[in-house]
Amino acid sequence: MNKIAFFGAGLMGTGFVRRARANGLEVNVWNRSAAKAQALESIGAKAFADPAAALAGVQRVHLSLADDASVDAVLEPLAAALPADTWIVDHTTTAVRPTAERVARWDARGRAFVHAPVFMAPSNCAEGTGLMLVSGARARHDALLPALQAMTGKVHYLGEAPERAAAFKLFGNLTLIGLLGVLGDVNRLAHAVGIPTEDAFSLFQQFNPGQTLPARAARITAAKFDEPSFEIAMARKDVRLMIEEARRSGVDLFVMPGVAAMFDAAIARGEGALDAAAAARMPL
Repeated sequence: MNKIAFFGAGLMGTGFVRRARANGLEVNVWNRSAAKAQALESIGAKAFADPAAALAGVQRVHLSLADDASVDAVLEPLAAALPADTWIVDHTTTAVRPTAERVARWDARGRAFVHAPVFMAPSNCAEGTGLMLVSGARARHDALLPALQAMTGKVHYLGEAPERAAAFKLFGNLTLIGLLGVLGDVNRLAHAVGIPTEDAFSLFQQFNPGQTLPARAARITAAKFDEPSFEIAMARKDVRLMIEEARRSGVDLFVMPGVAAMFDAAIARGEGALDAAAAARMPL
């Protein structure tokens, strides 16, 4: 039977451990708060108070922690204890440059470190559904692929540069979190004009702005802005209306002022008649 260690028994880690056990793996679990690891003994995992002790006999060490600092705080003391043939697979959302430095550091130690962040809720982790990103040496991806596919519905390889998965994870989370910011502004504007949240959000049962995302991204990529469907100047006018309407009721929007600044910069470059997507590109 294959045996792994899992460091981090939060919501995501707990889901991953449940999936591993359902797949028939032996799982050693460590968590900074011991009770969370111990709770997983009810499904056959083995909890450890010492992460070094959890390494015994495992083929892979998986991590789902908080950030770069927590990954390094857990792994660095294990540098001498980690067997040379044990894989390190980190699912933590981490920053781009520190991830590249971390992979290089472990490479220099003769250890295979792979960053594999995910777009998965805890339920996806337990069910083995969702999307996992992987970057780094192709041979490492290929060797790990069967194990990673057992953890998630889809594994997307992003290339040889080991930090690319970290970057793409941040791209995705930026979009998801940005959408929450937009919904917050919709809610605040609705409050300002006396429309209940439920009523305001019912718009999205009929109108799905997310469907426009691929087309707008493609327009930015292709730099096709001179046949506008929505001019920057007109988009800026609409943003002004949103901000002013909210302020009439003493409500400030959070996201739209930043969007206004982006449009203002484009207009200052003389781009007011271009498609609004032009404001989202990096100017030359």
